[in-house]
Amino acid sequence: MTRKVPEIKSGAKKQIRGRPFEPGNKLGQGRPKGSRNKTKQGQDLWDEYRPHLIGKCITEAMQGVPSAMRLCMERSSPARRGACIRINLPAIKTAADVEKAAEKVMQATRRGLLTPGEGYTWMNILESRSRVIEKVQWESRIESMEATFAAANLGRADRAEISMKREGISNESATRK
Repeated sequence: MTRKVPEIKSGAKKQIRGRPFEPGNKLGQGRPKGSRNKTKQGQDLWDEYRPHLIGKCITEAMQGVPSAMRLCMERSSPARRGACIRINLPAIKTAADVEKAAEKVMQATRRGLLTPGEGYTWMNILESRSRVIEKVQWESRIESMEATFAAANLGRADRAEISMKREGISNESATRK
């Protein structure tokens, strides 16, 4: 099935999508800079009486009104979202230590000492520590391999030079061939 494309009459301008206003149209410029959002109904009243209402709430809380006390405490010291998790883990210096610590975390989660979310957080921490240990081990292995390789190459160069001297070949003539 084919669609027919409408023809544009000559002289008519094709309107670009997203640009409905002509250049220079003052009405299509958008919102003026610095203009405020429309306030919700009652927001002006709240802004005007807020200090008085807060003072009244604090006064009632000081007189022992439980709902006012709860409101003041909730606002002054809100409940913490991620509480501290305490668990005894071994010192983590090697990948084997990470494995032991991960097993302890799993046991604590199975026993109900840690929530699944806390166990997940601990496992992420241990995984990060494992990656750090792995990187350090790789770096030390690479450094030792580089040192061994450099020593082996240095030994080869010395042996080649000694054998060339024995044969009476100079370094310059050997490089020309």
